[in-house]
Amino acid sequence: MKNNLTRPALLAAALAGSFGLYSLTSRPTAVVADPNNAGLKLPAGFGALVVAETGGRARHLTVTPQGTIYVKLNRAKDGKGILALKPTTGGKATVTSGFGSYGGTGIYAKDGYLYASSDEDVYRYKLDAKGEVTNPAQPEKIVRGLLSRGEHESKSIVLDNAGNLYVNVGAYSNSCQVKDREKGSMGQQNCPILDSAGGIWQFRADKLNQQYGNGTRYATGLRNVVGLDWNAQANQLFVMQHGRDQLHDIFPTMYTTKQSAELPAECLYALTKGANAGWPFLYYDPVKKQKILAPEYGGDGQKLADAKYLDPAAAYPAHTAPNGLLFYTGTMFPEKYRNGAFIAFHGSWNRAPEPQKGYYVVFQPFKNGKPSGPWEVFADNFAGSAEKVASGRADHKPCGLAQGPDGSLYVSDDKAGTIYRIVYNQK
Repeated sequence: MKNNLTRPALLAAALAGSFGLYSLTSRPTAVVADPNNAGLKLPAGFGALVVAETGGRARHLTVTPQGTIYVKLNRAKDGKGILALKPTTGGKATVTSGFGSYGGTGIYAKDGYLYASSDEDVYRYKLDAKGEVTNPAQPEKIVRGLLSRGEHESKSIVLDNAGNLYVNVGAYSNSCQVKDREKGSMGQQNCPILDSAGGIWQFRADKLNQQYGNGTRYATGLRNVVGLDWNAQANQLFVMQHGRDQLHDIFPTMYTTKQSAELPAECLYALTKGANAGWPFLYYDPVKKQKILAPEYGGDGQKLADAKYLDPAAAYPAHTAPNGLLFYTGTMFPEKYRNGAFIAFHGSWNRAPEPQKGYYVVFQPFKNGKPSGPWEVFADNFAGSAEKVASGRADHKPCGLAQGPDGSLYVSDDKAGTIYRIVYNQK
């Protein structure tokens, strides 16, 4: 068959085949890992690269089917709280625009819209066929007036496949004490915080100007959820809770500093409508593998909590701050990762005098929509060294997770603003 390409075009095609960088339409087709894998430690066969440096505290991120990356900044940078990054060569990207004057955490692309949250509201932007926002200066306000009192104020978001939006409203308290985080202060009866915080609210994704009264209190008893994702295999919402702090500081006669560093677990919960995970009345002890009555409500470190509260689906080391959750559905990674969960642990601040922990991305295997088997560290050394982990002075802190259209795993860093991309390149 005769080839109708000109000689220059044939040369371009040959170069594309040789180097795997561009098709004839100049679209990037190959991802090249950095020589040092962006400083990360990964399983054999995986590579990593720095996609871009945003210079802002990059919280959650999302990638459109066309490959555009949208990053939510904790605080607006140069008046822009959302950054748009377009692919360039070798799998990298560059910041091409910014919009949204508000800071925050949540961002999620689905069904032709980009959803983003401030600490009080949720907006949506229309995406065109190129995955580009068409109304950057005039988003639709989907939800407004969510409670924000300067503690656990981020509003993480995710959508299901039935047009529902889920929003975390974190508790503005550690353990619902009469005097927050004060030594010996007991818990408020019935915890009034739970009226408007400490759980997940469900709203319609296409209805404007919704408030608490328009939404459904989907789940309660959750101190603070930053990482959450919809598990399509189980058709269920999963969330990662930040466990309570300062058991020794508040009740020094009941808990040693070591116990305070190791308790309670950071927990993964599988939620259904009406679920109650039990905060502030309990915490989960990963050693005893039991729900323990909180000392603010009469516990002594041994008494069990009421069995009516939801059991965690899985548990992880204390105070490691799980800020990102992603169920992997791509085909780039080996089969063992399919439908399993990646969790980004931002890292601890409150384990002293014990060493700090975290600053890694772990993988939790799943089978038939449920955790199956032990978790493992997948991507490590975001902190830069073991010494920086122990001291809590990490160079980078993994926060958000997103899956690219090719199955790459993207990780954001809310310390320095680095965006990472992890690929599998072993055949």
